[in-house]
Amino acid sequence: MKHFKSIQPLLSYTRRAVDTYNMIEQGEKIAVGVSGGKDSMALLCAMKALSVFHPSNFSVVAITLDMGFPNADLSPIKKLCEELEVELHVIKTDIFEIVFNIRKEKCPCSLCAKLRRGALHEAALSIGCKKVALGHHFDDAVETFMMNLFNEGRIGCFSPVTYLDRKDITLIRPFIYLPEKMVTGFINRENIEITKKVCPEDGNTDREKIKQLLYSLEKEDKGLKQRIFGAMERGEIDGFKVSDYSRNKKKD
Repeated sequence: MKHFKSIQPLLSYTRRAVDTYNMIEQGEKIAVGVSGGKDSMALLCAMKALSVFHPSNFSVVAITLDMGFPNADLSPIKKLCEELEVELHVIKTDIFEIVFNIRKEKCPCSLCAKLRRGALHEAALSIGCKKVALGHHFDDAVETFMMNLFNEGRIGCFSPVTYLDRKDITLIRPFIYLPEKMVTGFINRENIEITKKVCPEDGNTDREKIKQLLYSLEKEDKGLKQRIFGAMERGEIDGFKVSDYSRNKKKD
């Protein structure tokens, strides 16, 4: 199995989230959703490395959805899984055809996300996994919170751990404490190839607008995103909670 020299910081943040939220139980097989982007590729590396020494003795498999985009290249995912000695399941879907050609959605992101979630959950269950790890990180959490506030006028976010009773499957997000810049740094330092973006809507989403807004505000007011995240923890928004690490850091 390939070892990465700069993975230790990722492991520290990942284990903190896993242990704070009791994300993994003894002997579980965890399916990691791997899109081929930097977040999911880094998550796969971190989860595989964590599985080597974590006391829960869990195992990791990868699931990738082939959504039918023209010119999509999944070879970087296959290469990384081979290097990590991780079993990869590629699931063919008609998501691109449905969203862009049949439905011709003017705002395709919502339907696309819904179809992807359904396909990923079904794929995980079909290979005996009742737990799926997703690559949402610290910045994603803050951006989602702000999107819900600005676009829907509600206080909410995705949860660190989500149990879907209709499917009997649990979603975990081990990167919720990890800043996006650390993900990017790891990918660049280790020269991990990621898949090229082929979605025609890439860079033209509400999330991208919020990301740019937060970036500009953070430049003028350092620590803004950390304070927003802290408010989510203290308010226990959708399952977030203040970790022992955060309490101890505040005391220091």
